[in-house]
Amino acid sequence: MKIQILGTGCAKCMKLTENAEKAAKEKGVDAQIEKVTDINKIMDFGVMITPSLAIDGEVKSIGKILSVEEIKKLL
Repeated sequence: MKIQILGTGCAKCMKLTENAEKAAKEKGVDAQIEKVTDINKIMDFGVMITPSLAIDGEVKSIGKILSVEEIKKLL
């Protein structure tokens, strides 16, 4: 499973990354976490607001810091 954090590296993006790592660990999911910081690549996802979260290339959240529990439900 590939979890992508779409964002420029702001504090909100870092928090979303931290929550995604915790969610994957707690759920026992073998996930690769990738930070997508290139604005053109972020726009390729159709995202204009960060932070955003994509799982296996599909955008699941835009412009929010999802909690660990919210992310676990998406995994």
